[in-house]
Amino acid sequence: MHWILLTLAILAEVAGTTTMKWSEGFSRLTPSLLLFVFYASSLTFLNFALKGIEVSIAYAIWSGLGTAIVVISGILIFSEPLTLLKTISIILIIAGVIGLNLGGGRA
Repeated sequence: MHWILLTLAILAEVAGTTTMKWSEGFSRLTPSLLLFVFYASSLTFLNFALKGIEVSIAYAIWSGLGTAIVVISGILIFSEPLTLLKTISIILIIAGVIGLNLGGGRA
């Protein structure tokens, strides 16, 4: 259950970041309001996930995979360029998350 909550936290954080872009600097009401809803949801899910997952593991996964998914969504949704450096960086983020997970933690 804790891993499901962490997954929901990641998805809500990605949705919050996406709506941040759509809010155009808080100039559009609906995306601006959704930004706060998604980030509040993300932090709430993360908080409950921490009941069963070590904070170092949960935060690494939340921030790392969130970042990687935002990069991918930027490429797919906002037509941002995919560069070699971005690709290598995403791979390194994912490798770091895997390394932290393998380094210890409880399920």
